This record gives sequence, C-alpha cells and structure tokens, in this order.
Amino acid sequence: MRIPRRKAGVPLGVPSRRAQIAAVFALAVLLGVSVLYDSAHIAASLRRHSGYNRLSPTREAPAGAGPRATPAQAVESAGAATDRTDPPPRLGAEGVSKSNPGTAADGSSPETGVLKEVVAEGGEATCDMYKGRWVHDEENAPMYKESDCEFLTEQVTCMRNGRRSDEYQKWRWQPDACDLPRFDAKLLLEKLRNKRMMFVGDSLNRNQWESMVCLVQSVAPWDKKKLVKNGSLNVFRLHEYNATIEFYWAPFLVESNSDDPDIHSITDRMIMPTSIAKHAANWIGVDYLIFNTYIWWMNTPKMKIVPDGSFTRKPVKYDELDRVVAYRQILETWSGWVEENVDPKRTMVLFMSVSPVHMQSEGWGSPDNIKCFSETQPVLNYTKTLDVGTDWDLFTESHEVTKAMKKVHVHFINITALSEIRKDAHTSVHTLRQGKLLTKEQQANPRKFADCIHWCLPGLPDTWNEFIYGHIVSSPLQRQIENQSAR
Repeated sequence: MRIPRRKAGVPLGVPSRRAQIAAVFALAVLLGVSVLYDSAHIAASLRRHSGYNRLSPTREAPAGAGPRATPAQAVESAGAATDRTDPPPRLGAEGVSKSNPGTAADGSSPETGVLKEVVAEGGEATCDMYKGRWVHDEENAPMYKESDCEFLTEQVTCMRNGRRSDEYQKWRWQPDACDLPRFDAKLLLEKLRNKRMMFVGDSLNRNQWESMVCLVQSVAPWDKKKLVKNGSLNVFRLHEYNATIEFYWAPFLVESNSDDPDIHSITDRMIMPTSIAKHAANWIGVDYLIFNTYIWWMNTPKMKIVPDGSFTRKPVKYDELDRVVAYRQILETWSGWVEENVDPKRTMVLFMSVSPVHMQSEGWGSPDNIKCFSETQPVLNYTKTLDVGTDWDLFTESHEVTKAMKKVHVHFINITALSEIRKDAHTSVHTLRQGKLLTKEQQANPRKFADCIHWCLPGLPDTWNEFIYGHIVSSPLQRQIENQSAR
C-alpha cells in the first residue's frame, strides 16, 4: 500500500499533553447469541490454565524462526515525543502514543519484524501504518453518525442503547511516519463497481462488516440499496454501482459444529481442520476477500479435532490438539485453498490480525474496575510493560502463514496492538443478550453481563476499515484491473 510520507516540519496544531500507550489484559471468548456465556466460560478456562499464551511444552518453535511477538510495552511521554524527528500530531487533546508489541518506549524497532508490515510496491518502501498513536479529534471523528445508519444492529448501537458519553467515537489513528488516506466512500464504491467484497469469519468480522456498510451507505440513494440476510450469508447491495458488501459466517474458516449463524452456543466446540470446501464454495469469484478467525479459539488451551464428515455420526469421536497446532492446521488448509482457487490478477485477499478483548482491568492498572465497564478513555498514564493476554502465538501463526504464501499475496492487517489501547470502545452493558437489550438489572451487573469483546459503532472497526480502504484504492492490482477495463 503506497502512502506518502508526511513532510517534516508541518505543524498539526497544539502539542498533546500526553502521548501514551498501553494495552490491556485480555483473554477471550465470544460467540453469536450467547457472547456473555462464552465470556464467562473462557475467563474461567483461562484461570484454570495458566500460561495459555505461551508455546505448548510439546510444541517446539519452527527451525530458524525468529522470536515470538511479545506483549505490548509501555508508553512514551509527551516530553519524549518532542525529541522525535517527526513530531506526533497535535490537536489540542490528549493523544495516546502507541508502539507495536515489543517496541521500546523510544519508538525503536523490536528485534522481530513480525508486527511490521511494510508493503513495498515498485521498489518503494512505505511506512508502517500500524505504528502510531490515537489522537483525540472532534473535528474529523466519527466518520458517520450512529443515527444516520439504519443498517446497524442493536448489538453495536451503544448510544441508542443508553451509553452516556460518545467520547469513544472521537479518536483517530495517526501513524508516526505518514498519514492514512481519508476515507472517501464515493471513491471506494467506484472501485467496487460491478464487484463483490466479502468479510469471512466470526462476529468480529461481522462487526467490521457493519462498519463498512455504514461508511459507504450514505452516498447511495435510499431506494438503491438493500440488505438481505440469508443464513450464513448477509448481502448489502448497492444497485447503482452493481456492487455488494457481504459477510459470511465461518468462525473457524473450516467446518465446525458451530457453523449455524444463529445457534452456536456449544460447550464442546469441534472443528474439521482439513474441511473447507463447504464454506469456500461461497467465496468463489469474490473480488475482495477479508478473513479473520481468533476469538473462538480462546475457550480452552486444546481444540477438539474430528475427521471430515463425522459430525453426522453419534457419538462424535475426537482427538485433542494444542490450539496453536490446530490453528496452524486450519490456516494451512485455508492458505492452500486460496493459492489453488484465487486468481491474484482479479482478487485481493486480506487477513485481519486478532481483535483483543478487555476482560480483566488489572491489565491496564485498574484492578478495582470491572472489565471494560464504565471505561471512557483509551489506556492512559500506564508506564509498565504489559502482558495483555492476547495469544501472540496465534497472531504469529497467522502472520507466518500469510507471508509464506507464494502465488497469492495476502495483506496482513495488523490491528492488534493499536486496538489493545481501546478499552473504552467496547459495547459493555449497552448491547444485547440472547437477542434482547440488557435490562436495567442486567446492566447493573457488569461483572456478568458486560460484553468486552465486541465494539460500538461508530468506533474502532471504522479505523480497521480505513486500512482496508487504503489497500484497495492504492493497490497495483486495482490499477491493473482499471486499465484492463479501460481497454
């Protein structure tokens, strides 16, 4: 993705008083209708199984592999920021400086390059979009209003559901060495004309899909747009552009006993790590494929593995594998399908890194708080090195598999570290449970009912889609396709 570097010396306003980062202790679980049950189940599981984010004793690191990505490290003071050659943005509010996991407080690069995606195009290096800070920006954020997007589900409409402060909507991600291109809905829809975009994965990808729908829907006439939900496939159609933005439910990418988009609250989740054809039949011919899989892996340190087709036989016989090993297996199945079935001259493939959760407030230095409940700001004023609970082994597996692919280039969208800072952006108690808004009594019990997995909209997933937008509008593939169409 080609992004011009910002010229040194260009003032951006009044210096921010603090630029800090942090991250948060997290450990997760999620799933559709019974997100809250799953959250409690996973939290309990993690308490029983310490060391969940370390390599399994039975699993050695691959030969020649570099060091594993480490948890996010602490912050950079406002004073230190003034020593930078390229000063941080200054918009008259507190900014939050953020380094990638393992990055030193002075902004120096970690020994491992796992977290830094520098996309070189035409021999030119581009900046690391994922290394930067959150900047409070009331002028430019949010990019749309909650009340203006009729397609948002009640799960994510936090203000409508009773949240009092909308400050979580007013933070903008600012890379250190460049500027993100401003999201232009009309330009994106022109790129999508006569094309399909599809998000594939779990409810976090559905969260991001809703964000993308809201980012573009305002430029389409009211009578020329339509949303159709049909089982695992949700399709938002923009008739004027003959374009679709779709979401396909496949929380493990491969087949599992949790593939029903409405009924998937299953205690013993099982996967078929080599069975992907059933889901993948729906991905054929899509022009922009955006994949994710993570949160459903966080229930237990081991995954139940069954042979292909065995869900139809009772009782189901299964083996157990360390979840990192199983995760690698399904990613190899997925990457094999992509390499064999995707035409890189037509289709762009992107893979979202893990979306963090904020389940245990001691992770950001607030042990008396209850999960993400009542949080109104990103992580500030926390200078210790943090172990935030993200499973960096799974992160690294997805990065290694995508980068090892030969035929099809996969854009790895590294949202993890920058999202760990946003403890303020979850739906918390302003959401649904089993299809119904939380009652006042339930809202008064955040320890049980607060959802610290999903994100309010407008909110953080809009930033994730800015990364997607940047890749699409600036890619050589897109220019090649446009040139072919012009002929």
